[in-house]
Amino acid sequence: MTEFRLNDTPLLSRSAVGRAEELRSDTDALRAGWRDALLLRVNHRGQVRVGDDGLVFAEATELGPEPQRGAVFLGIRKDRHVWAVRVQALTGELADLRMLGGTLDDADAGVLTGALAMLNWHDSAGFSALDGAPSEPTTSGWSRISTSTGHEEFPRTDPAVICLVHDGGDRVLLARQPTWPARRFSILAGFVEAGESLETCVVREIKEEVGVDVRDVRYLGSQPWPFPRSVMIGFAAVGDPDAPLTFADGEIAEARWFTRDEVRTALELGDWASDTDAPLLLPGSISIARGIIESWAGAATES
Repeated sequence: MTEFRLNDTPLLSRSAVGRAEELRSDTDALRAGWRDALLLRVNHRGQVRVGDDGLVFAEATELGPEPQRGAVFLGIRKDRHVWAVRVQALTGELADLRMLGGTLDDADAGVLTGALAMLNWHDSAGFSALDGAPSEPTTSGWSRISTSTGHEEFPRTDPAVICLVHDGGDRVLLARQPTWPARRFSILAGFVEAGESLETCVVREIKEEVGVDVRDVRYLGSQPWPFPRSVMIGFAAVGDPDAPLTFADGEIAEARWFTRDEVRTALELGDWASDTDAPLLLPGSISIARGIIESWAGAATES
């Protein structure tokens, strides 16, 4: 059986930003750092301003003389505090993380990924899950407090597994969701349910989505995925290519077993954005799915 590991750290896991958790409640330090802090403005489409050198930051003092409610302290980048804030509109050249992920350096990748995850959480956490009262941000954006009871809530992250199913040899199972255009395939994924281990989730999700029983579930790596606020936990598992494929839960429109050579050819053609008429198109570079597929495709040449 072919064993493989991730060849590289997933792009969105490359953060080079010091989170500086110890400063989140240090009002004096945050006020002092605000004077020359960087501010990342993010619109409701997840877009930011970009320039030739990556993300375009504003001066935090443009919001006011001290840290503002609604802004989130992300940490320290190149010795300067970094904050993010949601805005209604932006001008200039705009792009989102899906477009930018493969071009950003480690510092900018960490800033934008963290900003999106935190701002997306705040957008959906305006009321306390415990008592239903309005909640307000505190701890420089890293928690919210109920205005009724003072109950504190912290950022929610939804864990999801993503798994490459192979036959132990030179075939891999790829699938397409109903909303995806024809020829666009990826590996299988699903959210972890309450009271469920990650490995159990892998087995359940693959069985539910394509009807295949898998074994030898093996962890590969993980990646933040702030769409809206998830973490993707990557695995590989072995399945029987002769087992019938069934799509019982409606989440998969099509699934097929592809050979390693077919996958290698598809990788050479680019990704989903390619204008080729090739029969197989694979995810882009910011997805851990791409890294897992690339690692599996290259494993046989090393064995």
